[in-house]
Amino acid sequence: MADEGLISHKREPIKSSGNAAAQKRRQHAVTVGKERREALMRTKRLCRVGVSGDSDDASLDDADMMIEEEQSILEARTSSAVDELKLAVAFQGKGETQKRVNALRELRRLLSKSEFPPVEVALQAGAIPLLIQCLSFGSPDEQLLEAAWCLTNIAAGKPDETKALLPALPLLVAHLGEKSSLHVAEQCAWALGNVAGEGEELRNVLLLQGALQALARMMLPNKRSTVRTAAWALSNLIKGPDPKAATELIKIDGVLDGIIRHLKKGDDELATEVAWVVVYLTALSNVATTILAKSDLVQVLVERLAVSSSLQLLIPVLRSLGNLVAGETHITNVVLVAGHEITDNAIQALVKCLKGEHRILKKEAAWVLSNIAAGSVEHKRLIFSSEAMALLLHLLSTAAFDIKKEVAYVLGNICVAPAEGSGRPNVILDHLVNLVRGGCLTGFLDLVRSADVEAARLGLQFIELVLRGMPNGEGPKLVEREDGIEAMERYQFHENEELRSMANELVDKYFGEEYGLDE
Repeated sequence: MADEGLISHKREPIKSSGNAAAQKRRQHAVTVGKERREALMRTKRLCRVGVSGDSDDASLDDADMMIEEEQSILEARTSSAVDELKLAVAFQGKGETQKRVNALRELRRLLSKSEFPPVEVALQAGAIPLLIQCLSFGSPDEQLLEAAWCLTNIAAGKPDETKALLPALPLLVAHLGEKSSLHVAEQCAWALGNVAGEGEELRNVLLLQGALQALARMMLPNKRSTVRTAAWALSNLIKGPDPKAATELIKIDGVLDGIIRHLKKGDDELATEVAWVVVYLTALSNVATTILAKSDLVQVLVERLAVSSSLQLLIPVLRSLGNLVAGETHITNVVLVAGHEITDNAIQALVKCLKGEHRILKKEAAWVLSNIAAGSVEHKRLIFSSEAMALLLHLLSTAAFDIKKEVAYVLGNICVAPAEGSGRPNVILDHLVNLVRGGCLTGFLDLVRSADVEAARLGLQFIELVLRGMPNGEGPKLVEREDGIEAMERYQFHENEELRSMANELVDKYFGEEYGLDE
């Protein structure tokens, strides 16, 4: 049976909806571009420095590449360079290869100089058909490299400019094969990565032309630069929203072993690109998630999380780990078992991220913890007894709103145990009392007062636990002391029926006409 993508998961049990984690995984997958920019990553990358293995002529003597020129001069030179390339391609005779290479190199330098290359001018001058001719099989590697490099930077341009590469795609994919030299194949992979980064339409074209299998083969060896480029291109190619490509990728022979090996032994830069592949695999495909969950991936991710200080790497590692925990019961029930070393190491690594300076790390670490906390009672007690608790309570009162919301899920999940049937979750009394005594009630009431529906619902659910679960009937008094009645009464005529019903029921039940009469 074909993989149908995301399904509902058991995470976040204090919520009324059971598919919240699945939705979050999908959201992470389709909006990850924003986070990658925050992590100094780019979906499309301008090639300013040659790939490893370039010949000296192609990679050296380019110190002037970073010098910006006045745009009008750059455009005029680009138009002239394309005209020179036309003459070089048409020329036949002694020195024709070098003439072609020189013309290609000049065009490539002009397309590499500026942060906004004169791509439109090159296209209007007719560069694409010429570059396709220069990519023909049997051409010297130096010529192939320069042509592919030009196409790489054209593909890094605006959407219409990227789409101009459509006629060149079959040759670029073909040059990923074993008949091409490694550095030519890598440059073609870079160009295809830029094309795939443009959107679903071009991704589908590349998938039909066999780019997935070809790029996957390039990720298998231990050639660092090649693997890094291929992994980055693959992450663009499988990013969804259709899970089919992700499912197909994980089934290719050697891909799983390659992912584990590179994540374990690769440097931070290489591991970062491979980790982003894992992010999309685990976010989009249940088949891929299941296969990865049964491998050594969790152990490797935890090890990376514990030792790395690279923000660029930690973000996709956290995202991958969170996706796995959200998507596979196997992870929490079989791998992350309370008392096992890997579980202790995972909690310690997540604590390290909560202590960090970067807001994204704190948010992602809290999300992972919320999924672990939504597991068994043993998992809840494991987090409750860890260093994470003091950090979470502090973040609930001081952090930015989006982090507070993730933290609130962790704290809420720690306080409830699954109920029999479809009833309300049972309160874990010692956890609830400890958290309330630690001052978390104010933070949850702040969520109730927020305009964010999800946060308000979460806040009301925790208030219900306090009202119902605190011993000696002190819950209502605690809520009243924090102006909680006023916070809930704001929803008396709220447009959201669920929030209106929740708040009104709590006020009527715990603060009705008889409230306070026994004092």
